[in-house]
Amino acid sequence: MTEAILLVGGKGTRLRPLTVHTPKPMVPAAGVPFLTHQLARARAAGVEHIVLATSYLAEVFEPYFGDGAALGLHIEYVTEEEPLGTGGAIRNVASRLHSGPDEPVLIFNGDILTGLDIRALVRTHETTGADVSLHLTKVTDPRAYGLVPTDDTGRVLAFLEKPQTPEEIVTDQINAGAYVFRRSVIDTIPAGRVVSVERETFPGLLTAGAHLQGMVDSTYWLDLGTPAAFVRGSADLVLGRAPSPAVPGRCGDRLVLPTATVAPDAKLAGGTVVGEGAFVAEGARVFGSTILPGAVIEPGAVITDSLIGTRARVGEHTVLTGTVIGDGAVVGPRNELREGARVWCDATIPAGALRFSSDQ
Repeated sequence: MTEAILLVGGKGTRLRPLTVHTPKPMVPAAGVPFLTHQLARARAAGVEHIVLATSYLAEVFEPYFGDGAALGLHIEYVTEEEPLGTGGAIRNVASRLHSGPDEPVLIFNGDILTGLDIRALVRTHETTGADVSLHLTKVTDPRAYGLVPTDDTGRVLAFLEKPQTPEEIVTDQINAGAYVFRRSVIDTIPAGRVVSVERETFPGLLTAGAHLQGMVDSTYWLDLGTPAAFVRGSADLVLGRAPSPAVPGRCGDRLVLPTATVAPDAKLAGGTVVGEGAFVAEGARVFGSTILPGAVIEPGAVITDSLIGTRARVGEHTVLTGTVIGDGAVVGPRNELREGARVWCDATIPAGALRFSSDQ
């Protein structure tokens, strides 16, 4: 169908400590690096050639995905020496594209989990003759996003960055982070400097009279930029709420990878994932959470909507709710951590050191 660029260079600062040692697209969701789901969905839509625009921890990607043959793809890698922003990253990989000037090029942000009909977006682009087409989705509270009002035909009228007053909220349509560019438009982006497509490229194209088309697709959509969102996205993949051909197993209440060990009386539910080599001991209860490879959950621990990092350990009868435990960290027995708590990589919390309720 066409070729694609995936923007995977961000530092993922909102996801720390998950991204201290791992770039955001490589953090496991439903048992595999999140990027695997995006690559698999692109391939299912007919894409064969993908260029990964990398920057932060760029050396991690190619050893894992190689040339892409295992996914039926041809993958190339281009690394930014200095971060160039979304537009700069797109321009930086232009020399690797094979498309002719008028052919479509798909572009995806590397932190969006979506059920977008990719083929429909390309069809919209081609039938309307647009220079750039954008996936738009509708949200209840658009204040944290860039608004994209359109006319009755779907043609984009403006780009409004993160409105703060009721008067500024003129639509509930937001930029959902997937685009189709006419190949020649990519060459108009300035090379070698930081460029934002949202703040510079798209508004500049509108001012110049270019045709920007919006397609509203309000199927599943989630920005995985925060730990809570990432954990929810992983659970939704396991539960089958979010579509992906790359989930390594049948959709259901839990996903236990083949080398993981779960005690017979441990309870797993809500889309919980137990990664390779992880261990969940007797009496533990884990709901809607992700246990990364090599982690240990000791007897009687209760974990809800949390993410436990690689090789981390959660002690006996510790209770975690909405918590992120970094790689290699140890949370001793009988601790209680609640919403928003983040334990850094390799940190140690002694037994009974932290609570949010009385010890009775």
